[in-house]
This record gives sequence, C-alpha cells and structure tokens, in this order.
Amino acid sequence: MLGAALAACGSTQASHPGRPAPSASSKSTAAAPAAPAEPAPSRLPALAPAPDGLTPVFSNGPRTKGKTVALTFDADMTADQGPRAAAGEHFDNPELIAALRALKVPATVFMTGRWAEQYPDQARSLGNDPLFELANHSYSHYAFTADCYGLPAVSADRMRSDVERAYEAFRKAGVKHPVPYFRFPGGCYDQRALRALSPLGVTAVQWDVVSGDAFATDADAVARQVLDGVRPGSVVVMHCTRSAAPTTEHVVRTIVPELRKRGYRLVKVSDLIGASTGRT
Repeated sequence: MLGAALAACGSTQASHPGRPAPSASSKSTAAAPAAPAEPAPSRLPALAPAPDGLTPVFSNGPRTKGKTVALTFDADMTADQGPRAAAGEHFDNPELIAALRALKVPATVFMTGRWAEQYPDQARSLGNDPLFELANHSYSHYAFTADCYGLPAVSADRMRSDVERAYEAFRKAGVKHPVPYFRFPGGCYDQRALRALSPLGVTAVQWDVVSGDAFATDADAVARQVLDGVRPGSVVVMHCTRSAAPTTEHVVRTIVPELRKRGYRLVKVSDLIGASTGRT
C-alpha cells in the first residue's frame, strides 16, 4: 500500500477493491466550468505541496496519536452511465447513508460530478450535513493514467477541467463547501497527473485499507478484511454505489460497533490530515 507521501515516481496504481464498472466510450467529456463551486473554508487542513510543486498525496494519519480511523466512500458513476441509471440501476445507496447517520459515523464521501448530477438532492443532503464531508472524485470517473483497471483515460490537458467540472456539478446540486480533497479514480496517478492538479490546491487522498466491498457478495468476509487491516490512523476505502457494492451497508453495521469496542474513534479524513499537520 501507499504510505503517506508527497509525490509519486512514475505511475502509481493503488490496490483497488474490485474492477471498475465498464464504460461505453473512451472519449473524455470533461469541459471547463463557468463557475466552480466555492472551495471549503481555508481552516480545513491540507498537506503542503511537494517541494517539486506536485499535488501532495495522503494515505493514512499518524500511528501514534490515538486510535482513529476514517471510513471513506466512493460515489462512483462514469460520464457514460446515464442510460444505466435511467434503466433503474442504483449508483446511489440511501440505505448506507441512513445507516451511517443512525450510527452517528463521521465519514468522507468522494463523489463524481456525474453522480451529483444524477442524484442532486442526495448530493446536497450529504454535502451540507456536518456529519459528512464531500470530496471530489473527478467528474467522469475516467482514469488519470493510461492503464487503470480498464477505465477510459482523461487526456493530460483535460485532467484539471475534469476535476473543476465536478466542483461545478456540486455547486449546481446546492453543495456549498466541498472539501479540498481529491481521490483519483481507481487510485491511479503518476507525476503528470499530480502536476496537472497542482494549481487546484487539493490534497490527493488514497488509503491504506482496502475493504474489498466492490462487487462482493459476502459481507462477513468484507468486514473481516477491514477489521484485520485497520491500524491507528487508517483510511478505509469503501463504496457508495449499491449496484457495484451491495454489501456495504451490512459491512458498516458490523464493523462500526466492533471498531468502537476496540477503542477506535471514527473520524473524517480532515481530522487525520489535521493530526498529521498539527492543525487539529
């Protein structure tokens, strides 16, 4: 797994919990927005840029500052999957969100702009609920490297506008302050991608615990994988797309009580970054 790092040498492809949903086209649909959503208030912690100016990368918090863990959820939807949503496929997961709220679990949701366009009411509800923080997962969920689990690739000159287009989708959905964190689709990035996003001032957020919930059918096995992998400061990657990760709600209902029983405090990614930078 990736450690906390400020840059990557060559192409980096993180261990990903399952294959991505197929896409019908490799053509990037990213376009520069007219007015990006207002960024989160500057008081939110972020990593400083790397010495070479690349976007900083974060994958876990401190191991020695208490037993904290951040559950993160990717709300994936590619730019080509509108017809599947129209046909009834659920890229959302309201039951999972209801479970997080019932259990009072702070969480960070990495949302694609296309997901926000498909479910604007849910995006607004998540983005404006203090229990959650809503972060950027690109507009199209196309890859930022040439080889990333079969995902179509965004060209280098459109990487920045693809991320900006997601912020515009959040704004249109009524999300006031998305947080300045970004997760690469598939967890795949290289120096070219880190350089392209540097002007946006975001922190790229990876993970150190793969839940394995994508396309899984055995909730108990996923829960064991999470519980076996968690350490103080861990970032767990899960999914908020019911059709592609049908067991996640049940996994959450299993792991949250157990993590609390083991003495872990559930936090947002911003809390872990704050602990890493001293901005708590």
